[in-house]
Amino acid sequence: MRPVRTSLAGALLGVLALAGCGQSSTGGTPQGNATTASGTPSAASPEAGAFPVTVEAGNGSVTIAKRPERIVSLSPSATESLFAIGAGSQVIAVDDQSNHPAEAPKTDLSGFKPNVEAIVEQKPDLVVLANDIEGIVAKLAKLNVPVLLEPAATKLDEAYDQIADLGEATGNSANAQEVVTGMKQKIDEAVAAAPKDKKLSFYHELDVTPYSVTSTTFIGQVYALFGLTNIADKAPDLAGGYPKLSAEFIAQADPDLIFLGDTKCCGQNKDTLAKRPGWSGLSAIKNDRVVELDDDIASRWGPRVADLAQQVGAAVQQAAAG
Repeated sequence: MRPVRTSLAGALLGVLALAGCGQSSTGGTPQGNATTASGTPSAASPEAGAFPVTVEAGNGSVTIAKRPERIVSLSPSATESLFAIGAGSQVIAVDDQSNHPAEAPKTDLSGFKPNVEAIVEQKPDLVVLANDIEGIVAKLAKLNVPVLLEPAATKLDEAYDQIADLGEATGNSANAQEVVTGMKQKIDEAVAAAPKDKKLSFYHELDVTPYSVTSTTFIGQVYALFGLTNIADKAPDLAGGYPKLSAEFIAQADPDLIFLGDTKCCGQNKDTLAKRPGWSGLSAIKNDRVVELDDDIASRWGPRVADLAQQVGAAVQQAAAG
C-alpha cells in the first residue's frame, strides 16, 4: 500500500491499538479564523480560556503550557484538521504526505520514518503524530517537546474527538466544535437523502493487491450509515478489519457497487477493473456503478470524511434509482 494513506498503512501494521480520544480539562483562547467543514470562513470564537490545557490523547494526558506557535504535524489527517479549525498560521512544518490544504508548509519530514533531529531542528512547541514509530513520542518527550499522538480513528466519534483535541491544544476549541458540527450536519443530510429500501452490496478497494475494509473499520462504518452490505465482512480471514481478498472472492460476491480508493496511487477505474480476469461481467461494471474516490479523502479521518459520506450517498441514490 502507498505510504500516503497513513490510516490504512497503520492499520495493516497493527498500530490501531492506540486510540486518540478525550477532551482537555481547560479551555483554550481561540485566535485567527477557522474554515468550516463546508469550506466557508468562520469567525474566531469569542470563548474565554487560558493555557495551560491538558488533552487526553493516545499517549495519555498531555499538558500544553502555552498556546503553540510552532506546530509540526506528521499526520496528514491532523494537518487537514489543524487548518480547518483555524490553526494553520500556527503550523510551521508538515510531513511529506500532507498535501491538503495546498498552503500547508510541506517538508521532507516523514511520519513513517520520523527523524528526531530533523523534527527538533524546526524548534516545535507541539508535534502531532498518528503513529508512535520507533518510540518517537518518548524520544521527543526526553527533549521536552510536547507531543499529541492522535492515531487512526476507528469510528466517527473518534474522528470528531481528535478534532476537538486539536482545538483545545491550539486555542481553537470553539472553531473545532463548529467544524465537527458542520461535518455531522453534512453526513446526516447525506444519509437522510439516500434510500435504504434496497439492500445494495459493495466492495471498497484499498489497492490492487487487493486489500479491502470490513464494517468494523472507520471507513467501513461510513458505508454502514447507508445500509450497505459489505462483501468483505464474509472474507475467510478478516485480518483485523483489512482483509486481502482474492479476485475470485470478489467475482463470486458480485457487489452492486464498487468504490475505488486507489485511483490516484494506482490509476484504477472501471476500464482497468474490466480487464481483470473474470471481472468484466460484474454487475457493478456492467451497470456503471464503479465509483472513483480520491485516495486521500477515502483514507483520512479529518474534516473531509463528510465529503466521502456525500459521495457514497450520491452513489447509493444513483444505484437505487437505476
